[in-house]
Amino acid sequence: MDLHQPRKVLVVLPAYNEEENIGELLSQIRFALEEDSKTIYKVFVVNDGSRDNTQKIAEEMAKEMPIEIIVHEVNQGLGATIRDGLYRAVNYSGKNDIIITMDADATHNPGLILRLIRMIIEGHDVVIASRFQTGARVIGLVWYRKLLSIVASIIFRITYPIRGVRDYTCGYRAIRADVLKRAIAEYGDKFVDQDGFQCLVDILLKLRKRKLLFGETPLILRYDQKGGMSKMNVGRTIKNTLILIVKRFFVK
Repeated sequence: MDLHQPRKVLVVLPAYNEEENIGELLSQIRFALEEDSKTIYKVFVVNDGSRDNTQKIAEEMAKEMPIEIIVHEVNQGLGATIRDGLYRAVNYSGKNDIIITMDADATHNPGLILRLIRMIIEGHDVVIASRFQTGARVIGLVWYRKLLSIVASIIFRITYPIRGVRDYTCGYRAIRADVLKRAIAEYGDKFVDQDGFQCLVDILLKLRKRKLLFGETPLILRYDQKGGMSKMNVGRTIKNTLILIVKRFFVK
């Protein structure tokens, strides 16, 4: 990485009916990234067919901070939303830039962005905010969702081990832009080809093939601050993730 080239931080924020959360979240992202006056950043809000005031709030916030809104007229699911946000950010990015993905439901604290960025600058290619590192905490999540996360971590570490990774399903991540550029060039439209929450796992499985340095930093996951209902259908997510595990044995 040429440290003399300017670096942008590009945040991809998938949003579906997040009027209770998105305004405050964007304010916190702005506060975190403008702490250093030299930081150049942009937030890509992907409005996935929201039926509430998500679009209006994002448009108002765009008057105060650099935001680009990508609109799905109808809800297409997390896979398509992550895909469109990542591809737009990659097209906008330079080789030194850093792309962040995170949830829009107030469970991911933007204060952690600076640590993710620092770890990328220090040499990592991919950094995950992990529930399984010392110092991590999960607050306000029902017991069976915690158990599901633990079981998923064990299964993926056995079937698809990635050195430095324990949390395969958390979407709060930082990735070098040039890493994503090369992966998308290889896979094209198939880089993100899963519809639901399993797309987060699949991205890691595809990056796993490359000679990358993965790392994690402890996450404090705040479900007690979440506004609105969960978008995850637990049964469907389990089924689709198990299908993905088998599929990736045959289709890389």
